[in-house]
Amino acid sequence: MIPPRLRRLTAGLLPALIASPALAHGLAGKDAVYVTQAAGAHPVPFLYLGAKHMVTGIDHLLFILGIIFFLYRLRHVALYVTMFSIGHSITLLAGVLMNLKVDPFLVDALIGLSVAYKALDNLGGFRTLFGVQPDNRIAVPLFGLAHGFGLATKLQALQLSPKGLVANLVSFNVGVELGQLLALAAMLGVIVLWRRTRWFGPTAVLANLLILTAGLVLIQYQLAGYFTQAGA
Repeated sequence: MIPPRLRRLTAGLLPALIASPALAHGLAGKDAVYVTQAAGAHPVPFLYLGAKHMVTGIDHLLFILGIIFFLYRLRHVALYVTMFSIGHSITLLAGVLMNLKVDPFLVDALIGLSVAYKALDNLGGFRTLFGVQPDNRIAVPLFGLAHGFGLATKLQALQLSPKGLVANLVSFNVGVELGQLLALAAMLGVIVLWRRTRWFGPTAVLANLLILTAGLVLIQYQLAGYFTQAGA
């Protein structure tokens, strides 16, 4: 039996997720101005911006949450999060340093797909609907590559100065990893406490349905942006 208060909270969260373009985040405002104007190496500010970018990136956090949702051993959490981190670090650094161009709308749609994929996997949807079980040891690092390109497109759009670029980019990536660790610690703490409650089972299903919905909304939102851009 799901507590009435939790049902009301879920009902309020769903439209908020559907309506929120913040699912696809970027560097904006003063942060964007600073990054655009920065010339030379500024490791500490870029480290901070990387951490901030991660902890405020709902799409990245939802995917990480989906990864760890049903992992009960710390070594499994470490394994999958490390694979994800390696994937997004590769494409973040290579995307900017090698100027690899990808359409930001399509990349963010793929990130939305990663969120939806992991939620559907947690719900047992692949076995039920298709009779197969994808190997997350392959899927997680591959989606990590997509997430890294998503980060890269945000920085490419700001046209970073070539002066100090490597130092700033590495600092930004380290900041992303630190932000991810902070978010991971918080999510793990909540999940561990949540699992001790008698209503974890039914609410876990609701939570993954919300994550699935958020992923599908992000896909739709980004594809709409892509086709609008193509038709302009």
